[in-house]
Amino acid sequence: FSAGYLCPKAYALKDLDADPDRLRTPLMRRGDGFVAVGWDEAMAEIDRGLGAIFRDHGRDAVAMYLGNPNAHHLSGLYMPALIRAIGTRNVFSASTVDQMPKQVSAGLMFGTILSIPVPDLDRTDYLLMLGANPLASNGSLLTAPDMKGRLRRLRARGGRLVVIDPRRSLTALEADAHHFIRPGTDAHLLFAIVHTLFAEGRVTLGRLAEHTAGLAEIERLARPFTPDAAARVTGLAADIIRGIARDLAAAPRAAVYGRIGTCTQEFGTLASWLIDVINVLTGNLDREGGAMFPKAAAGSRNATGVPGIGRGVRFGRWTSRVRGLPEVYGELPAASLAEEIDTPGAGRVRGLVTVAGNPVLSTPNAGRLRAALGG
Repeated sequence: FSAGYLCPKAYALKDLDADPDRLRTPLMRRGDGFVAVGWDEAMAEIDRGLGAIFRDHGRDAVAMYLGNPNAHHLSGLYMPALIRAIGTRNVFSASTVDQMPKQVSAGLMFGTILSIPVPDLDRTDYLLMLGANPLASNGSLLTAPDMKGRLRRLRARGGRLVVIDPRRSLTALEADAHHFIRPGTDAHLLFAIVHTLFAEGRVTLGRLAEHTAGLAEIERLARPFTPDAAARVTGLAADIIRGIARDLAAAPRAAVYGRIGTCTQEFGTLASWLIDVINVLTGNLDREGGAMFPKAAAGSRNATGVPGIGRGVRFGRWTSRVRGLPEVYGELPAASLAEEIDTPGAGRVRGLVTVAGNPVLSTPNAGRLRAALGG
């Protein structure tokens, strides 16, 4: 599958394994420092501490934080069992400061967490890429061997690559055009493209029409987002925004793709949704050369085993204690972890299990979390 090209994460495992600072035995706090102990002593201490919290305050008084590496090696397969064993609703992970907006928008639009269309690189004529740098990541969500070669072949056959990014990335250096954007304003740009498609009569659903609902509502929502209005917010000229919309509509086969840069911002879920809205409005969803659904290793099935017919997604089945923030895919926003620890009252988090994560460095308001962990 990889044709000899490695994800950087895979190669980095070698350095982690050989690092002289890698821990090879459990450590337990003794006063102001840590000492090495055996596994039996470590497990007994975990049982003593967590057991008392479970008994006196209930299962939700222990929270879990799961770091990004859990998704990239086999030990992650055991995580559902550990979550069930602890039995808490206070589960947090790196996902909510990472790609969760895309998974939420895909779930609401297409029905499952992994139904995320990606560009058909080898057959597209026009690729608009926002907040993505596949030359550094080998594609990440858009995974394919020889990403640089594929993008160069796209251009060699007469196609165009347009990158929207506030930074001149490696991928931007390979593009036909690189447009700088004010960070966090992708949703304004995307809504202005939607506005232009409707205003200029360039919406062509084609065979997608019978599968599409809410078209009139999208047109209504996009009306205030004129290219001129978006230009003042994004820093992109109105003519450039109109030109991108026209090029997407005119290309025989086109795709819009966004990655982590479109997620880690205030309107990340909206931006993620609008990317696929544009792919629909231009008739480029689920077609050769457009944004296609990869063949999943597993998918939703109904009670009779028919694939592709699921129950859809449900969010907000429970909420965080302090701010009432909704659960998504079984977890709460990592940005609310500190307040769940340091805010007094029933249900307060009094124990934390972290697996392959360092939320004091990688989550918002880390200073507050550091202070909270001290308690």
